Amino acid sequence: MKKTSTFQNGLIWFGAGVSLAEILTGTAFAPLGMAKGLAAIVIGHIIGCAMMLLAGLIGGRTGRSAMETVKMSFGQKGGLLFAFLNVLQLVGWTAIMIYDGALAIGGIFNLGHWVWCLVIGVLIILWIAVGITDLGWINKLTMAALFLLTLVLCKVIFFSGSAMAASGEALTFGAAVELAVAMPLSWLPLISDYTREAEKPVQATWVSVLVYGLVSCWMYVIGMGAAIFTGEYDIAVIMVKAGLGIAALVILVFSTVTTTFLDAWSAGISAETIAPKFKGKQVALIVTVIGTVGAIVFPMDDITDFLYLIGSVFAPMIAVQIADAFILHSDASAKGLSASRMIIWLVGFVIYRILMNIDFVLGNTLPDMLITMFITVVWGLCVEKNKSKA
Repeated sequence: MKKTSTFQNGLIWFGAGVSLAEILTGTAFAPLGMAKGLAAIVIGHIIGCAMMLLAGLIGGRTGRSAMETVKMSFGQKGGLLFAFLNVLQLVGWTAIMIYDGALAIGGIFNLGHWVWCLVIGVLIILWIAVGITDLGWINKLTMAALFLLTLVLCKVIFFSGSAMAASGEALTFGAAVELAVAMPLSWLPLISDYTREAEKPVQATWVSVLVYGLVSCWMYVIGMGAAIFTGEYDIAVIMVKAGLGIAALVILVFSTVTTTFLDAWSAGISAETIAPKFKGKQVALIVTVIGTVGAIVFPMDDITDFLYLIGSVFAPMIAVQIADAFILHSDASAKGLSASRMIIWLVGFVIYRILMNIDFVLGNTLPDMLITMFITVVWGLCVEKNKSKA
């Protein structure tokens, strides 16, 4: 495969950040008010993007895909388990993104929900067919259009009205931080799939995470601002009121395509980890078809529980990986299964679910990951090193 430039990686993650799902998630921050909401968004993204960076660096340094790096901590069979879980969550993300995009577009051009699901699905298939390294001018034009149109959207939201009391269910500050962590956290099992193919992997990882983090914050703020300044939680309604018309269609369609494409593409790469006979591009196409059918058939209006489930599975996973890669410098790739790491991950999973019931000001991902990393390091230094000496 051709190597991607740092600029290409930046474009890929700009497209990942410009997401309708992130704008919709941002509307939930409105009851906090602009100042507190912005603080929660920034703090959450700093936490989530720091973890995303470390995950990307592991793949960038080793030249392995995201799920192949998992084998360095959990062994071959452990890696297969997480690859399978990752494919499942990516099928879910593909369906959710297509569903959200079609729902929003249908609010402006009501041709039928299933029609827009098919349009988005076909465009994602086109993106996959062209391939990640050959998108070239298509990606550049798309990103330029999205950038300009989101600027127009910002003007409509922030300069066309005055702040009003936002309605909706109020989040605590800690819950808001956790909701901001959730999006970058959802990319943890994917980022190495792209940084490993870069000409300068470490540089590309930094650029990818910084670009994604800034754009993701921007999308959250657009959603929050839309709810605060217009009183609307439906971004399609805001676009209709602003008279954006075709511009709204472009934003909604292509922001959905450029984000969902990465989910389907990485599902293919993860499938290759499960069985080498699987061809990544073919699996990505199948995942897109399944996601499109799912978006047509099933309602997917509230994804909060889905985001927390992703966090509880992948936050302790990456915590173990970070401890192994950057502190213990251990590699279990040759093992069939690292039982100790699987047990530590399970403990981290349970701790995350328990912490969900505690309102901590910095959310529950950070304490869960710190506890999981601490257990991993203590076990590695005290138990495994003593065994090797004996």
